[in-house]
Amino acid sequence: MKSKKTVHALSFIKPNWPAPTHVNALQTTRLDGVSLPPYASLNLGAHVNDDATAVANNRQLLMPYLPSEPVWVNQVHGVEVIDAAQSTCLQNADASFTTKPNIVCVTMTADCLPVLLCDRAGTVVSAVHAGWRGLCDGVIEAAVHKMQVSPSEILAWLGPAIGPNAFEVGAEVREQFTQRNHRAAQAFKAHGDKWLCNIYLIAQQRLNALGVTQIYGGGVNEDFCTYSDEARFFSFRRDNITGRMASLIWLAND
Repeated sequence: MKSKKTVHALSFIKPNWPAPTHVNALQTTRLDGVSLPPYASLNLGAHVNDDATAVANNRQLLMPYLPSEPVWVNQVHGVEVIDAAQSTCLQNADASFTTKPNIVCVTMTADCLPVLLCDRAGTVVSAVHAGWRGLCDGVIEAAVHKMQVSPSEILAWLGPAIGPNAFEVGAEVREQFTQRNHRAAQAFKAHGDKWLCNIYLIAQQRLNALGVTQIYGGGVNEDFCTYSDEARFFSFRRDNITGRMASLIWLAND
């Protein structure tokens, strides 16, 4: 009689959104991995100078929960969107999409905004890395365009990111956003000679402008702030040397 294989339990956040049942999504936290400080403990980023064996072990801990290896990308704070089913190893990109089952789209963050997208019919999914530069330049718009479905049919989930009371930026960042859309001024609050930026609100504005109105997660019906919630989340702004979390989405077989 074969013994059952023990699965290492991980502390996931499961998106609270009305996605179709065959759309699966998971958000990792910093908990339950093997990396040592300052990367403690479930660091999934291979580019942050953590021990490579620890990162490989952490990624292996994900595998019992996934249908295949995630399609990791080299995030460059741009607007490139790739088809995950046709991806080569570590392409430069900040979003991916797929219409194929069991292909896992992923984005890694530690303050930047992860955005997961699917359509109501469950024919396409996408994972988006929306750092402020990519968000400003249109990475969400690029991902929605690649999905090739009506924006009114798209659902969006906004994952853990630096919150509006912690994300301090200079006037030049505010100007870049407001030059593209004057409504972005609503997302900035004066803070001495700086500004506090609400990237959740900007993402919602950009999605609404496209015709995406079904928006869930951070800034909507969840309270996520990577900077203030040190117990659960990595934060580059808080710690500088730190790990990365993953936001993952895929289509299961019907």
